[in-house]
Amino acid sequence: MVIQSLKLKNFRNYELLDMEFHPQTNILHGDNAQGKTNILEAVYLAGTTKSHRGTKDRDMIAFGKEESHIEVQVLKNGVPFRIDLHLKKNSPKGIAINRMPIKRASELFGIINFVFFSPEDLNIIKNGPAQRRRFMDLELSQLDRVYLKNLSDYNRVLNQRNRLLKDLSWQEGVRDTLDVWDMQLVRYGTEVMERRKKFIQELNEITGDIHEKLTGNRERMTMHYEPSSGSLSLEEALKKNKERDIRMKSTSVGPHRDDICFQVKEMDIRTFGSQGQQRTAALSLKLAEIELVKQVIHDTPVLLLDDVLSELDKHRQNYLLDSIHDIQTLITCTGVEEFVNHRFSINKVFLVRNGQVTSEN
Repeated sequence: MVIQSLKLKNFRNYELLDMEFHPQTNILHGDNAQGKTNILEAVYLAGTTKSHRGTKDRDMIAFGKEESHIEVQVLKNGVPFRIDLHLKKNSPKGIAINRMPIKRASELFGIINFVFFSPEDLNIIKNGPAQRRRFMDLELSQLDRVYLKNLSDYNRVLNQRNRLLKDLSWQEGVRDTLDVWDMQLVRYGTEVMERRKKFIQELNEITGDIHEKLTGNRERMTMHYEPSSGSLSLEEALKKNKERDIRMKSTSVGPHRDDICFQVKEMDIRTFGSQGQQRTAALSLKLAEIELVKQVIHDTPVLLLDDVLSELDKHRQNYLLDSIHDIQTLITCTGVEEFVNHRFSINKVFLVRNGQVTSEN
């Protein structure tokens, strides 16, 4: 699959933008704060309806404007698709596929698959579990429609349960309804946990070999899913923590509290690994993600690299660039010299300056 073109109107710092991409390597270079990342964000948003930054729709609309428009042309297995997104300040976003409005964002499922790699991802190992859960959710929501539905239902029920726990302090009579929400939380939460566990197992089979090569066969990383319920089922853990949850007015166990464990020689590198080990593990994870997506969709994802190369040493840069030659890649950077130095094949180069994009070849 490839992104053929992007059109923007009143999105971030772009009043109007119309650009066409090469099906292989596209470099967007320029100084910082000129709008390079905004282009990647718009493309990702068109395929997933979500910002990789977690930004609200209204905050992506250009200052002083009431709405924004994104149009992306996609070619998937020789079939063209046009995706339109209208972001509005005071109402839900509008989405259309081939000019036909859709009611649910999930109808976009399967048209485009992205792997997004930013400097923040290099800290996924050392940062808190929220970033690692977000990694699982963003990718699985693209790969598995059932997971997306279960995750949405789980979050809805979780919010209802937490609201009820807060109400119990002044409405003791509603305590009996807690069991009703717990049944639903167990139903959807168990599905989410099982799918995440399978996802991590699949990634683990790929990550080990990549990590070995990155470390010159000195280390092999393993990873496993770490549920907050421990060895208990979610149902058992909720019952065990029920009184505590009532006191704390919050749900203490479930997929929203789970984590991923990364180990090298039985050492937990989240806590005890060096910065170099943590960054190598993060790179292994993202490269394994690319390979897993290829296996699942029987196609290549679109890779979005947001100023990552400047954060990697030459060895890791080389390994990353050698690994992505067969997929469409949109890369942001401050200069093209790093690619020339690595003799990396560049198919199209854009200069981004103050919300204006100029094709240089």
